[in-house]
Amino acid sequence: MLEKYLDKHGLDQSELDKEKQQSRVYSSNPDHTWEGVEVIKYKPEGDDWAGIIRQVIIGYREETNFHVRYFEIAPGGYSSLEKHLHSHAVIIIRGQGKAILGDQAVDLKYLDTVYVSPDTPHQFINDGTEPFGFLCMVDAERDKPRPIEREELSVLEDSAATKNIVKAIKVKMLEQ
Repeated sequence: MLEKYLDKHGLDQSELDKEKQQSRVYSSNPDHTWEGVEVIKYKPEGDDWAGIIRQVIIGYREETNFHVRYFEIAPGGYSSLEKHLHSHAVIIIRGQGKAILGDQAVDLKYLDTVYVSPDTPHQFINDGTEPFGFLCMVDAERDKPRPIEREELSVLEDSAATKNIVKAIKVKMLEQ
């Protein structure tokens, strides 16, 4: 990820190291963007997510062991149904939506805070009519997302709490 960032921004490691020693403020805008922070796709093209963007507010340009990212999901959109070995801390700052956490579905609103434990299947869904935005804090060094297993998907499809809201492209997930 870091190499991609350096290449995209025409930086070398020494320039980035120098920049990391400088304190800074990223001023927020009314549209939930931050000055000097790039708005990018949630992930490379894929059919396991829809209507979501992200911004890495604190991360590549700072000397931290964590990243602070902002995700925004458009109405009807959703994140990948996935799991990882690392944990997440998520704070809702715009709109409302749902989170699948294991075999549970929870409604989320402004300032609700979510802890996603390691290896827990999870997904964030905007089932409302307004954008659903949240800050997400993760370790700077972390594993890549993994699709859930066939058995885990079966549990979600059988759970009264999640069966009608889980969003998954089964063929792609199960082929991986």
